Amino acid sequence: MTPADRISVITAVDDRLKTTSICLGVAYGARHDPPDRGGLAHVLEHVLMSAPLPGVGPLVQHIEGRGGSANAETGLEQMLFHLQVDADDADQAVDLLLRAVLAPELDAATLDTERAAVLQELAAAEADPMDTVQDAFLSALFPGHPLGRPVGGTVAEIAAMDLEGVARGHRESLLTSPMTLAVVGPRVPRGLRATGNAPRSTAASRPPVPLGPPRRAEPVWPEEFAWVAVGGRSTGLTEGKRHHYAVLANLLGGHASSVLYRRLRVDAGLAYSFQAWDRGYVEAGAWRVLIGVESGNGPEAVAIVIRELDALATTGPTDADLDAARRHARMGLLRDTEMPLEHARLLASRALFHEAWDVDGELREIAAVTRDDVRAAASSLRDDLVTVVRPEAK
Repeated sequence: MTPADRISVITAVDDRLKTTSICLGVAYGARHDPPDRGGLAHVLEHVLMSAPLPGVGPLVQHIEGRGGSANAETGLEQMLFHLQVDADDADQAVDLLLRAVLAPELDAATLDTERAAVLQELAAAEADPMDTVQDAFLSALFPGHPLGRPVGGTVAEIAAMDLEGVARGHRESLLTSPMTLAVVGPRVPRGLRATGNAPRSTAASRPPVPLGPPRRAEPVWPEEFAWVAVGGRSTGLTEGKRHHYAVLANLLGGHASSVLYRRLRVDAGLAYSFQAWDRGYVEAGAWRVLIGVESGNGPEAVAIVIRELDALATTGPTDADLDAARRHARMGLLRDTEMPLEHARLLASRALFHEAWDVDGELREIAAVTRDDVRAAASSLRDDLVTVVRPEAK
């Protein structure tokens, strides 16, 4: 059986659309890279989008030369390769995407070019505390664990990669991973079987890695603007309590109806830019509030987050706050399903790790979250919070 034969196909047909959005999800990410070759998945993502295809050249250049868009991203547990094209170009686009990812013609020149691009990407991230604080937060939340590894790898690891190592990673790691192809458009591209909006998943099934305790330390506050992440571990990706933490994130998110908005921005005037979210992985999730703070504001901003978590863990949210948080969580999902490219990305990503998923089911699960569910989620986070700031004082 070839890799293409193992790909689950999900289609969502909407004849009002003039474009076709395509996303190939692969259950291989940075956490699966060999211990001495961090950043391999990230480099592969770049190389596969840029390696020349016979007759058309690099995939990204060909698609964008036809007026479409092409991009890819690597996370801790998955890679997403996605295109949005004129519906008349969809048949060829699906074929080219599968050829680019499954049967690339790798060459040293492309690797050299993309290695340089990755190194520039790492340098840009290193100069942005909003990026570095999130890597530092995951490292502290999952110390010594694959989930605590930086997705992009390190400069030394990227510089040391050679063509044989990248080709071996493609052959032994990417091609052996579960894959899902999602297509959203006015018709099903030629050669694909329409399966509707109910994923038939291959479900990623790599064994979990045991987790040790988080690494907690007092933040060393700088005398300048900084980003601080405050949070803890939530439940794993396929566990039933996932939506409890999503609703809790909306209770403490950056929108104007959240509890934290009222306390942090309106009452205390300590922060203008902040957000909260939860992301699930196989062994556990990572729930956090990310806040941009001016010099001197950081300790009190963190104290307010902790006080609000305490209050939610003790008494839970009011009916009005809970209703607003559930509505925001539902609207985020609905917005994704009404933007074709985001819809394709959502379908591909969900199907990698869930045996059966549909948007209506997830909407029902969000609507069913209760005050007691939120109290329990807040209580579990409050018991083991991690706080990280970047930059730190020199």
